[in-house]
Amino acid sequence: MSTRSELETFFGAIRFFTRLPALGTLGQDPAALGKGMRYFSSVGLIVGVLAGLVFAIATFFWVKTLAVLAAMVTAILVTGALHEDGWIDTIDGFGGGGDREQVLSIMRDSCIGSFGAVGLALLLLARAFALIEIDMLQVPVALIAGHAVSRLCATAVFHRLDYAREEGKATPFSDKLGKSDLIFASVMALLPVLLLLERALPALLFAAAATFWLYRLFKRRIGGYTGDCLGAVQQLAEVAFYCGLLCEFS
Repeated sequence: MSTRSELETFFGAIRFFTRLPALGTLGQDPAALGKGMRYFSSVGLIVGVLAGLVFAIATFFWVKTLAVLAAMVTAILVTGALHEDGWIDTIDGFGGGGDREQVLSIMRDSCIGSFGAVGLALLLLARAFALIEIDMLQVPVALIAGHAVSRLCATAVFHRLDYAREEGKATPFSDKLGKSDLIFASVMALLPVLLLLERALPALLFAAAATFWLYRLFKRRIGGYTGDCLGAVQQLAEVAFYCGLLCEFS
């Protein structure tokens, strides 16, 4: 693949997964978006850097609690709450649906149900409480690593499962990523983790455990994934990563 084509795919991933301005026009075609999954971790790095920068600046004016809130709001604004929306739809679908068809039907409904509302509230609270408890100097790095690793987790689910729906915009996503794509995504996600030193391993294990649990759930209940499912993986894996950073070993 040429350098120009790679850049087009990268900018296409930025346009699809964030609200940031990006050059070019590639990115709305489903097949191109499937290829852009190799850059999902890279997009996470960008989102994490912006959130970490806002946190660092906010600490000069506010207490840590408000700085964490500012960082969270930044990430949500940058992504347009794309992954939070996926989390809501997934919680609603799996919480309220009985069989496969019901789950997929509820996930497609744009209305927020009770499961989704409660699930989002708990997720945001868990994220905020975890970030508040992380050492002040480590929060920016934790944000960068958390956003990148959680998107790597979603990429792994994308690679392992087939697309659950027979029709829809994301159907061509079922094309699998190659080994080189996964290696590239993994390297980009794990680079900031190295800065977390001895706390990196439990954080990665927590994120991996959350991802594996959702992977098994998706495979058992609907036989694959949807775009909402990938958003749910990103959200839960991110919070699990922060919780892993707080593990204390005596």
